[in-house]
Amino acid sequence: MHVIGNIIPLSYPIIIIIIHWLSSMGQQLPDHLQPPQKSIHPSIHPSIHLSDRNIIRLISFIIYIISILSLNNHTGKYDYDLVVIGGGSGGLACSKEGTKWGLGGTCVNVGCIPKKLMHQAALLGAAVKDAKKYGWQITGPVCHDWATMAEAVHNHVRSLNWGHRVQLQDKKVKYLNLKGSLVDKHTVKGLSKAGKETILTAKNVVIASGGRPKCPTNVPGAMEHGITSDDIFWLKNLCVYSPSVHANQALESLTCCCSDVALECAGFLTGVGMDTTVMVRSIALRGFDQQIAGLVTDYMKTYGTKFAWKCVPKRVDKLSSGALQVTWTDTQTGNDHKDTFDSVLWAVGRAPETKALGLDKLGVQLNKETGKIVLGADESTSVPNIYAFGDIGEGRPELTPTAIKAGKLLAQRLAGQTTELMNYDSVATTVFTPLEYGCVGLSEEEAEKRHGKDGIEVYHAFYKPLEFTVAERDASQCYIKVVCERAGDQKILGLHFTGPNAGEVTQGFAMGFQCGATYSHLLQTVGIHPTCAEEVVKVNITKRSGLDATVTGC
Repeated sequence: MHVIGNIIPLSYPIIIIIIHWLSSMGQQLPDHLQPPQKSIHPSIHPSIHLSDRNIIRLISFIIYIISILSLNNHTGKYDYDLVVIGGGSGGLACSKEGTKWGLGGTCVNVGCIPKKLMHQAALLGAAVKDAKKYGWQITGPVCHDWATMAEAVHNHVRSLNWGHRVQLQDKKVKYLNLKGSLVDKHTVKGLSKAGKETILTAKNVVIASGGRPKCPTNVPGAMEHGITSDDIFWLKNLCVYSPSVHANQALESLTCCCSDVALECAGFLTGVGMDTTVMVRSIALRGFDQQIAGLVTDYMKTYGTKFAWKCVPKRVDKLSSGALQVTWTDTQTGNDHKDTFDSVLWAVGRAPETKALGLDKLGVQLNKETGKIVLGADESTSVPNIYAFGDIGEGRPELTPTAIKAGKLLAQRLAGQTTELMNYDSVATTVFTPLEYGCVGLSEEEAEKRHGKDGIEVYHAFYKPLEFTVAERDASQCYIKVVCERAGDQKILGLHFTGPNAGEVTQGFAMGFQCGATYSHLLQTVGIHPTCAEEVVKVNITKRSGLDATVTGC
């Protein structure tokens, strides 16, 4: 955890501010702001003659100085305007934005960045196979070397870490690599690795410490022998957990859970040559459109990923050979099963970093079930000067871009520069599985729940990317779904896309949601040919019609 704060202290003696202000103006003050002039009396002792005009000048001058101090939040009580606990994307954005008005966290280190790079590594493996159909002469087997990829990814992540430090310095933000906790609502205690304490006081405190991956505590051996998504991105060599396995063997990996992170990890592990199984307790991609979730997992099956549905892990034991024996229960039959794997990856969600912050003694309200902080629309907590945002907030999307945007807006509001609140509705996202899935707005299930089955119209299409044709790749799961209100202008409620570059496709349509896009707007848009995105603006078959939704031509 990091503590970040504005490096300019607030507690200037007022006389120093006045002298500095006068000496730095470099120009004559207006008459009404001129301080009263000292006049030397003919007597021995000097005195100040305060005429009515001088009194007015003095009062005006003091009011002006007070207004300057107020604009800059210089209360004189605290060391800093703002202290941000947490060095993730949101915390960095908030701290840097805060200095405009007066090093990377999960995403950079163990999340979006390494995940996307490893996803790209897997896609390149598939591209090599396609290349032969396009005339590239590739002789011999194509093998992937994890160590080479890991080193390249780690080097890039470290460069981002350094870049964030430089940016903080440029923005005049003081960076302290300490574990932060709150002593009271204005005091933060930072603890170094050596045990040295640093005490900071601030007018406002922002908590953006995010979360850490969970490991099931009810499964014996889970923590001792398993790894998490944080670990997988920093493995220098896949054999580190299985010394008995040779580098040229296909390692067997078990991924427990079927969240977006679980499927993304399973996807790139399969793509780089690992024999990967995903153990699913109930459904895949909870919270996402379930028809699309089925298409994503169906594609992964053809891609080579195995699935164990309706199964719950029971225990993990390490054998003398170094392999991990996993025992699980089939919830449909009640029978127990065993199998061995080289690694077990737990992707069962993340827990908020709130326990060590000392929030309970300050009266900061937490959700008892999740441990997350209960927030208002303005990111405020139940304690007036303490704010929070990002993954640590109850009900907030666990997405880097929303944390960055929320952090910037919060900093601007604290500086009095805006009253704009973060809009958490219709935030686009992408799941970087082998067949990518991008979406914005409501799932079909959620739209039906809110508007009724007869209150929505669902337009859909199955299409084949041009890139898949020559390579003779199966496009059965490449799909588009546009969920609209059935009445009126048919406002678009949700858009879902599976296929290549889903994030790039979805991002543009996300702006339309902010503008209240309708189905008519979609049809009036001219597509770019030949692209996958153009199929979105041509979609015209409704589910209600029962007609074949397969795209057959231009």
